[in-house]
Formats: sequence, structure tokens, C-alpha cells
Amino acid sequence: MSLPHAILTALLEKPSSGLELTRRFDRSIGYFWSATHQQIYRELGKLESDGLIRALPAEQPARGQKKAYEVLPAGRAELARWTAAAQDPKPQRDALLLRLRAAAVVGTAGLEADLARHLDLHRRQLAEYQDIERRHFPPGRDGPEDRLRHLVLRAGIDLETFWTRWLAHALAEVAGLSGVIGGTASSDGAGTTPPR
Repeated sequence: MSLPHAILTALLEKPSSGLELTRRFDRSIGYFWSATHQQIYRELGKLESDGLIRALPAEQPARGQKKAYEVLPAGRAELARWTAAAQDPKPQRDALLLRLRAAAVVGTAGLEADLARHLDLHRRQLAEYQDIERRHFPPGRDGPEDRLRHLVLRAGIDLETFWTRWLAHALAEVAGLSGVIGGTASSDGAGTTPPR
């Protein structure tokens, strides 16, 4: 996903100023596509110069007034083109997984505490998503837009559920290995201690 398309999506949902967009990114879109205040403002300028959005005329001209933006037909067409285009999934890149692989040769010191910290973070995120689901998607709220938005939220819930289960399992495994790796034989029989 790209930031311009995230902004076009947000503006089609509701014309907004840059500040309002930043707040909306913090509250919703930011769960799966984050952006800083500066990135959003820079992208708004590019989208406007490309003719995909326009600043709404101010009701009363005032110095320092926030500009609100709306999507033009060319912006809607670009978002529709992008939505329909095929994209391959991105390869998984996660430093925690790489650190676990490295622990197989250098030992698990410090890893257990960080796994516990990650588990706590994912449990909190899962609880937050579940709270959003209870508040915003009660039974019977099943219009087409709601179903698609709920589908995005369900992806977050399912991913956090996976991570909490996997991290609990990883934590138990690492706790059972403490002091075993890093100077003893590895699982494939090759020693990890360099010869003297």
C-alpha cells in the first residue's frame, strides 16, 4: 500500500484537513499504514499538484485557516485503478524472527525478557482491536462498507491472535533452553564453540 492511496481513501471517506487526516491516521488507518504529520502534508501537496485532490474553498477567508481537501474524479479513478491492480504479498521481514535464528548460534541471553515484552504489546493491541470491534461493529451492522471495514479489523484481530499464541509458545521454548545454547552442540550436531 502506498501513502497517496491511503490518503485518497481517507479523503473519499470524508474530506479533511491535513491535521484531521493526521488524527484519523492515528486512530484508524495508522493501525495498518502509518505516516507522520510531515509525510501527510508533503503527500497532500503532491496529490494536489497532480490534479487528484483539491483544496475546498474556505467559507470565510481567514489567515492561518486549515485547508480541507476533497478527491477529484481523477483521484477516484487512480484509487480504483490501484485497488483493482494485482500485487504480490511482501516477504516477511521481522527482526524478532531473525534474532531467534541468531540465538541458535550465540545463545538466548536477553531474549526471554524481550519475548515477554512483545507478548504484552500484542496482547494489548489485540484487546484494543477487540474493543473497537465491540464498539463499531455490533451484530446487525452489515452494510457493504461496514463489512469491508470489519474485514480489515478482523485481519488485525487474527494477526494479533496469531502473535499472542506464537509468542507464548516461543517464550515457553526459550525459557526451557536458557543456558543450553551458545557454547554447546547445536541441534544439527555441529559445535558452536570455535576450536582453540
